[in-house]
Amino acid sequence: MNARLQQLLALLRLAACLTVLLWSWRAGQSIAEGLGWLLLVGWGWAALMLPRFIFPHLLEPRRWLAALHAWWIEVWICERLFSWQQPFASQALADYLPEACDKPGLLLLHGFSCNRGLWNPWMRLLRRRGNPFIALTLEPAYGSIDAYADSIEAALQALERSSPGRPPLIVGHSMGGLAARAWLRRYGRTGRVQAVVTLGTPHAGTALAHLSHTTNGRQMRRDSPWLNGLAAHESAAVYQQFDCVYSREDQIVFPAETAVLPGARVSLLPHLGHLGLAFAPQSYALVLQRLDEAEGLGAGR
Repeated sequence: MNARLQQLLALLRLAACLTVLLWSWRAGQSIAEGLGWLLLVGWGWAALMLPRFIFPHLLEPRRWLAALHAWWIEVWICERLFSWQQPFASQALADYLPEACDKPGLLLLHGFSCNRGLWNPWMRLLRRRGNPFIALTLEPAYGSIDAYADSIEAALQALERSSPGRPPLIVGHSMGGLAARAWLRRYGRTGRVQAVVTLGTPHAGTALAHLSHTTNGRQMRRDSPWLNGLAAHESAAVYQQFDCVYSREDQIVFPAETAVLPGARVSLLPHLGHLGLAFAPQSYALVLQRLDEAEGLGAGR
């Protein structure tokens, strides 16, 4: 459903851009005026996104430059992701499940309003390395996060069959990290996964979620009953499986520290927005390090 909705939005945006260019030409406007209208209609969303980067640092002028840098990177990631990668290329790369593989597998879980197309660059990298992987599209898109646990369990079983004796890793961006925790509550046991790496996950909720009225959006609100219930079923040993990657310039998850679990390994990445965390070289390096560690542990068994 996510891909179809994003296809519609992308095509509507293209139609709006073409319409404003035609209107400008027929109205006899100059090229500069026409381009101005095109920027407003086609990329006005980028200007509307800027306050979300600045507002959390309104009283810290020294951080405004970092916020502007993060915003600029985020604009181009959004353009690529929501204009092509997710609407039209979410099925461009298939999951990779070789038989009797000696490398650990990886399960990739996207965030709110995204789909498996988010992970296309990751899938290309993993395929070159020979690591089995599955990138899920979490459905229903705007249902309960608990509803994703069954599909996560099925995917992990497939990865376990592909790489016998090598516990897989989970990487979750944003809501995907909460989906991993929901799976752990229902199915998880010690040693089932090698590690869980979360990228910009609102583990303690985010203030921005108060603007959402979808089921999963409400679950991600600060101090929500769902988040409190999830934490009540978790132990310190669960959190020790986690790597929490976050940024102070994250325009979606704020306060920024809500992306950190107590007792987890923590990586603070500078000058990156919410989606930027999913494509940061440091995020790739951390996950590849965990895969190498898992491969070494498997070889020693």
